[in-house]
Amino acid sequence: MAGISEETMAVGHRLVLEGRNKLTVTGVLDVERFDEEAAVLETGGGSLILRGSGLHVEELDLRAGQVKVSGQVDSLTYEETNMTQGSFLSRLFR
Repeated sequence: MAGISEETMAVGHRLVLEGRNKLTVTGVLDVERFDEEAAVLETGGGSLILRGSGLHVEELDLRAGQVKVSGQVDSLTYEETNMTQGSFLSRLFR
């Protein structure tokens, strides 16, 4: 994720989970990994890690920044990027 500007990191995104089996994510910058049990989506808020079973990409449009996933969603977790952590520490010690 090196080289991503603060402007890119400020891109908003939205999650819509319907009944734990349909997920729509907007504001997706990149899909780093995807298989039937996990996905890693790069968003403006950091890496979004999706875990579940029987996961399938129903729709992927990176130009529009949208991903639609079906399957059993067990967890959604954010992991901050090194860039975000560095920015926070930089602001903290100003």
